[in-house]
Amino acid sequence: MSLLSLSTGAIVGIIVGGVVLVAIVIYAFWYISTKNSLISLQSDMEESFSAMDVHMKKRYDLIPNLVEICKGYSKFESDTLIRITEARNIAMAAKGNDRMAAESALTSQLHTLLNAVNERYPDLKADRQFSNLAGQLEQCEHEIANSRKYYNAKVKILNNKILKFPSSVVANKMRLEKIPYFEIEDASERNAPKISFDDAPKYRL
Repeated sequence: MSLLSLSTGAIVGIIVGGVVLVAIVIYAFWYISTKNSLISLQSDMEESFSAMDVHMKKRYDLIPNLVEICKGYSKFESDTLIRITEARNIAMAAKGNDRMAAESALTSQLHTLLNAVNERYPDLKADRQFSNLAGQLEQCEHEIANSRKYYNAKVKILNNKILKFPSSVVANKMRLEKIPYFEIEDASERNAPKISFDDAPKYRL
């Protein structure tokens, strides 16, 4: 049967069917490509969080040693040591969005301790062991801050993909939701501690 022998309605039906088929193929390719892109962005975000987590866990390991050194100075206020120990334990156990608040609280307590030493305990500040630990903790703080910026940049890219049309259609089917940024909530805690141990030996990784 030739195309000329077909009725106008049949020809239109073939054309429409072909267009629909092409559209389905294009949509399928787009859907798979967009889904793979979202999966890759998720993996990038998780990888960047893992890098930040390494630095946070290193800080967890250093804090007990710092507390023990401070305990050796009878004049050092015990309340500060109790608060930072509790903040560390809470941060280590926290999951999901609670982790952000817990890390913020731990950072605040750590800054309080180091600032107290810097301002009121010159003998402790000059202690070589304390200075080495403080230097490592300061480096951890900067590494965490840099890792957090990188993580948040990955989160922003993923969120844009999740929220913006047409990729939002695929994200909804994947049940993806907007990811919160890993931020320090209290503006007073955003800056790294202004602490100088120039008058004592300082450890460098």
